[in-house]
Amino acid sequence: MISELQKRITALKLKTNTAILAHSYQREEILEIADYCGDSFMLAQHALNTAEKKMLICGVHFMAETAKILNPNKRVFLANREAGCPMADCLSGEELKRIRESEPDRMVVCYINTAADVKKQSDVCVTSSSAVKIIKKIKEQKILFVPDSNLGRYVASQAPEKDIKCFSGCCPYHDGASIDDAEKAKRLYPFAKLLVHPECRPEVTDIADFIGSTSEIMNYAKASPCGEFIVGTEISIAEHLSYHLPDKRFYPLSKKILCPEMKLTSLPDVYNTLSDIEKNKSSAFELVMDSEYIAAAKKCIDKMLELGSAEN
Repeated sequence: MISELQKRITALKLKTNTAILAHSYQREEILEIADYCGDSFMLAQHALNTAEKKMLICGVHFMAETAKILNPNKRVFLANREAGCPMADCLSGEELKRIRESEPDRMVVCYINTAADVKKQSDVCVTSSSAVKIIKKIKEQKILFVPDSNLGRYVASQAPEKDIKCFSGCCPYHDGASIDDAEKAKRLYPFAKLLVHPECRPEVTDIADFIGSTSEIMNYAKASPCGEFIVGTEISIAEHLSYHLPDKRFYPLSKKILCPEMKLTSLPDVYNTLSDIEKNKSSAFELVMDSEYIAAAKKCIDKMLELGSAEN
């Protein structure tokens, strides 16, 4: 049944001239029919390079917003309209505006995992893989980092020359993994390397063998001669790596790092959205943003691309 639905999806995406972009935390059967897969930043990069006139995002709301900001002349759809992000939702643009007014001497750096109205109030956007590099390049010494305090503290530890103040938000799922979970995993799998996302708590990243974004964790596991890994990010990544590297062993750091928002999107959601697009039905959830709003939100992303380029 799954393979039959995948065949229908493949036919529909060609018929409707739609590219499917899927976040790495999606189910394996969705990644199999996606044109592009990756973490938040990789999806943003892929969004810039799609030839199709439409994009279907299998992920959460802020990812679809980012795709639309980068491609204002394309139609962008979200496979499941209920898929949000607790971290992105923990800070509004209005709240950030008030914080900026009370901290006028701080440059605002926002994580890509934020809503468009937060990006509008920010000076530069960063990803988990580019945050340290970009903040070291910023000439300003005083920085307000929003919204992830765990990533902010990790960046501060790598750039001690900067005065970094962090907002109190976090990813509740990465933050839910405790030092006890990490130590227990290391006892159970003493020969495994511990690979951890910087959205995890500092005490967990402190004992990691490698700290990196989702894509960096996956690339590390592929390149490493080690045969066992404890994966300290969303549990789907251990599963995906097990499919692609069957001769290596992957163990989730904690069952707490399970994102229900990412699991909302199903293969039938993808099929139904493409079917609605084909029939031009309003039930397909399309991101609609006016040009002024897009231009304002895009400034911090453009700054990220400028500072994060390999030449700089």
